Amino acid sequence: MTAQARGLHSRVLESLGPAITAGEYPPGSVLRTDELAQRLEVSRSVMREAVRVLESMHLVASRRRVGVTVLPTEEWNVYDPQVIRWRLAGADRPRQLRSLTVLRSAVEPVAAGLAARYATAAQCAELTECALGMVAHSRGHQLEGYLRHDVAFHRVILNASGNEMFARLGDVVAEVLTGRTAHQVMFEDPDPPAVTLHVKVAEAVREGDAVRAEALTREIALGALEELDILAP
Repeated sequence: MTAQARGLHSRVLESLGPAITAGEYPPGSVLRTDELAQRLEVSRSVMREAVRVLESMHLVASRRRVGVTVLPTEEWNVYDPQVIRWRLAGADRPRQLRSLTVLRSAVEPVAAGLAARYATAAQCAELTECALGMVAHSRGHQLEGYLRHDVAFHRVILNASGNEMFARLGDVVAEVLTGRTAHQVMFEDPDPPAVTLHVKVAEAVREGDAVRAEALTREIALGALEELDILAP
């Protein structure tokens, strides 16, 4: 695919994806691809490729003699990072953020406990580096730098757990953290106790203290839920 075709393909997805996830095309709606191709000024082949991507996300189903039908929410691949991004950009953001944060609160504490048992020396060092980076960017409205280290911190926890299912949630957690920042669903400067908790988690993992690592990470997750009560009720 040429750079121009990729650009057109992305434009179609960024038009249709958010519209579907926001409910502009309710479940059962039939998309008229020829009309959409004309409106979006793209070729039929570009439109077909975009539909294939939407099908892979289970947002739509394409059937002969029926066309491209929008599927019910229950069938969507809600773990797809792009679907998460689109949903966080819509009016349903508070509910989506809460759902994803509850998922994190169920998974990450257990992952941290496992990381304390199985993390390599290199992963422990990386975790400490990420936590210190969060501290360094936690003042002076440096949210972009803070986010970079925060995402990396949680990826290390999930990877260091040694559980490949947890590790695959790294992109999901990254989208949640990025969405909170992009849509201003967090304070201008991160909560100081939350930053300190990340440092303590890194210490607990490095020391092999699974019980403490799990308890501290659960505290971080509960704090994130409390933040949502204030910022995205």
